[in-house]
Amino acid sequence: MLQNTARLQSLIPVDFTGFVAVVKRDCATCRLIEPALRELKDSLGFLLYSQDDPAFPNSISGVRDDTELELSYRLEIEVVPTLIQLDAGRETHRLAGWQRDDWRRLTRLPELGEGLPAFSPGCGSISVDPGMPEKLAYKFGDTPLQARRIEVAAQQDEHEFAFERGWSDGLPVIPPTEERVLKMLAGTTRSPAEIIGIIPPDNIPCTVEKVAINAVMAGCKPEYLPVVLAAVEAACRDDFCMHGVLATTYFAAPILIVNGPIRDKIGMNSGNNALGQGNRANSTIGRALQLVIRNVGGGRPGGVDRAALGQPGKFGFCIAEREHDSYWESLALERGFSRDDSTVTLFAGGGVHPIADQKSRAPESLTRSLALSLRTVHHAKIYGAADALLIISPEHMRVFRGAGWSKVRFRDELARHLTTDGRDVLADADGIAEGMPKRFAEKRVNKFRPGGLLIVHAGGAAGMWSAIITGWAASGPRGSIPVTVPIKS
Repeated sequence: MLQNTARLQSLIPVDFTGFVAVVKRDCATCRLIEPALRELKDSLGFLLYSQDDPAFPNSISGVRDDTELELSYRLEIEVVPTLIQLDAGRETHRLAGWQRDDWRRLTRLPELGEGLPAFSPGCGSISVDPGMPEKLAYKFGDTPLQARRIEVAAQQDEHEFAFERGWSDGLPVIPPTEERVLKMLAGTTRSPAEIIGIIPPDNIPCTVEKVAINAVMAGCKPEYLPVVLAAVEAACRDDFCMHGVLATTYFAAPILIVNGPIRDKIGMNSGNNALGQGNRANSTIGRALQLVIRNVGGGRPGGVDRAALGQPGKFGFCIAEREHDSYWESLALERGFSRDDSTVTLFAGGGVHPIADQKSRAPESLTRSLALSLRTVHHAKIYGAADALLIISPEHMRVFRGAGWSKVRFRDELARHLTTDGRDVLADADGIAEGMPKRFAEKRVNKFRPGGLLIVHAGGAAGMWSAIITGWAASGPRGSIPVTVPIKS
């Protein structure tokens, strides 16, 4: 396949009809077939390009220099030797490696390569060596990067340079070289110039390219980029209120919950240590979103980020739901998507609070136990102010599975135990100044607003532990609402 035909015209004569061969000296097959190449040169219209030595093959005159690899890049050469037939500049046939009978049929030279072995597989093209496709794409590609290039002195430590520039979240970042950014961009079909959203607090337009740069810095692989892009889109939604999540003195940070086939495709962890370290996808996807907010939007601690204490999740917090053996509908299904959809849900969350219940073997007991822990979210006497994410472990899930409880039934029973008399949680009740205003004294109050409690399944198969991630105290219409967006390729 010919890339950028107009540019190829400066490398191959316009309307050329004949054969083009690409070889390199550092290839045993290319050296082996030198007699056949010489015969082609003598018999047919023939252009010969060498990737590593313009003097090779020595016995053939007029060898063209492709040590810059532009021709190999534009012709998408993967193996040398490669023989390509052109008709008025248009490719009609291609052979990779040496197969004597195929070369004879294509060139119509029945004696071509007489005395040579019938087959030799060839070698990898220099243009596809590790890291080389990205270098060539940057040098010769048709979609140049728009980001400004910043030179680093030869003796300067590039990691320290990133710290000095304020690009880091406090941990080392991967230098976003042109080659790395182009490799990252290969993880999506979206245009590098596409604007994903406006990033608060500085309200800066953010392109796919800018997201890719920060994904490189975070340590992502290219296949993670669609997830990061979806997370950035979600963070830019008005409902999520990213500016408020930044500016609050609360512990809030964007928590990413990934659902759908992409979880397994990119190797995310939804099992043992699902909320912890050790999985590259989980760790770097959440970090990439935080770096976008920092480096594109200007959301930095001590500036608009006014968290009084913060929490480790502000480095990046991303989990995958354990769907493969879940008894209940996934979070994405509850939020209107199908099993075939890959989604990211963004939740403004604080820290992780463990729930230890080693004794409940009946769903009624376990539901009451979980509700008791959920009542403490934000504060045990404050109702309707903060959302929460409840993570049910597999061992606790077995209790509900064994009793045949659906997720709907669990939610109904849980809501009943999360409703209380307002007079029990009033300010100053029990000698505690904090609490609900007096106007709630004669009312029944619910701990969470409608839709304010998210429930997912995650964790290892052993251990009767579940967890709560507390929501921002300004959840709901007054603050942040969880947002779910589809992941696009």
